[in-house]
Amino acid sequence: MKQISALIRRNIKLYFKDKGLFFVSLITPVILLVLFATFLANVYKVSFVSALPVGLALKDALINAMVGGQLVSSLLAVSCVTVAFCSNSLMVQDKLSGARRDLLVTPVRRSVLSVSYFAACTLSTLIVNFAAMGLCFAYLAITGWYLAAADVCLLALDVLLLTLFGVALSSCIHFFLNTQGQVSAVGTMVSAGYGFLCGAYMPINSFSAGLQRAMSFLPGTYGTALLRNHALAGAFREMRAVGFPAEIVESIRDSIDCNLYFFGEKVSIGTMYLVLCGTIAVLSALYILFNLRKKKA
Repeated sequence: MKQISALIRRNIKLYFKDKGLFFVSLITPVILLVLFATFLANVYKVSFVSALPVGLALKDALINAMVGGQLVSSLLAVSCVTVAFCSNSLMVQDKLSGARRDLLVTPVRRSVLSVSYFAACTLSTLIVNFAAMGLCFAYLAITGWYLAAADVCLLALDVLLLTLFGVALSSCIHFFLNTQGQVSAVGTMVSAGYGFLCGAYMPINSFSAGLQRAMSFLPGTYGTALLRNHALAGAFREMRAVGFPAEIVESIRDSIDCNLYFFGEKVSIGTMYLVLCGTIAVLSALYILFNLRKKKA
């Protein structure tokens, strides 16, 4: 345990000491929040207002809460994974610098080193993502706040699980990377494509039927839906309280991916959690298997 603790502290210190790496990780959610609030907020607002039935109106604070919930859930869904890929690049950097080889010359076992990378990446990524979540809450407090304490706790749980998913996925991929160019290429592809694949940038129902079916198999889609449900839970409660018909509320939930369907069957919140937790377990097991095979080789 002492070796693992020391290596975790060492990896976290190196991550935060690397100003370039830390700045890129931290600036990603900040830039996304600014871009979303500046360019997408109005688009979401116009789209939402135009979809309201004639004769039904909402106060601006509730509309802003709906828009803010979409923006916040999109930002956190993307950041939890992209920041994990950024912070996990330390694993590859140690290969390039020879630090990993030097550490393995000492009594440190390969398994201990592997666990330390995974744990340090998780803690570093959580620090950044929880900081981003704090910024998101501040944004919602300014624009329109309808979240209950339970909603906040569930959002924190979603961020934790989606961060673990990002760490497990990046650990499996980075295990096979050996150059800085490969790290940059993977990071670019994840940053550019993940937001679309998980439904953060565009609602899933805006894609073709075939692509919608394909996205229903991706665990990140369910992570985004969980964030959507909990970020907008308070706004939906208020809509029902002011007399919005249940079928209209359900239609809105369908349009912004709070409700997901797997081959026509509605996916429950519990099932979404099972998919996400199951994927984390599988990816973590794969990472352990890769290290075991490497050790035997």
